[in-house]
Amino acid sequence: MGSKHERITDLSRLKAFTNPLRMQLYRLLYAAGSATASQLAEQVDQAPSLVSYHLRKLAEHGFVSEASGRSGDGRERWWQVASEEGWGFRDSDFADTPEGAAAAGAVSRGIFDNRTAQYRAYLDQKAAWGKAWSDAAFSSEWLLDLTPAELAEMNDELEALTRRWRERGKAAEAGGDTEDREHVSVHLYGFPFRP
Repeated sequence: MGSKHERITDLSRLKAFTNPLRMQLYRLLYAAGSATASQLAEQVDQAPSLVSYHLRKLAEHGFVSEASGRSGDGRERWWQVASEEGWGFRDSDFADTPEGAAAAGAVSRGIFDNRTAQYRAYLDQKAAWGKAWSDAAFSSEWLLDLTPAELAEMNDELEALTRRWRERGKAAEAGGDTEDREHVSVHLYGFPFRP
């Protein structure tokens, strides 16, 4: 990531992701780089026409766009995410109305559900990945005592770290180093709790 992701502040744009299928399609497209509605439909077990509809809705809100130079035979559109930086939002930007708070809550839960499903799928398939991947994969939890400002600073450091590793992987791929290289998902959460 060269710069930070786009921060969504418009409620209508955020509400585009209250649909769980749209969230799933966006995540798949982000990982794939580009794909057709038919390819994505196979992965989510839905009709290509329904997937096309949701891709068009995501495009209306600026989250996906037609992939340039991928027209193929012209019979089907190729899609890509509009920005490699992705997007994010702050609950506080939507907390002033019940509708905004509900949408922010629904999108946050949808993101978490997607991530949980992805990690469960890995756990179910762990043996098939082999020793090198199962030894390298990690799941950790640290219990810290921080202020909100310190937690925000830690988030900035973790973002910089993961951005550096993402750029390293992209540079290696661009240089033809693709052996043993797979998509890797890193989920980090930092939130207050009281025991």
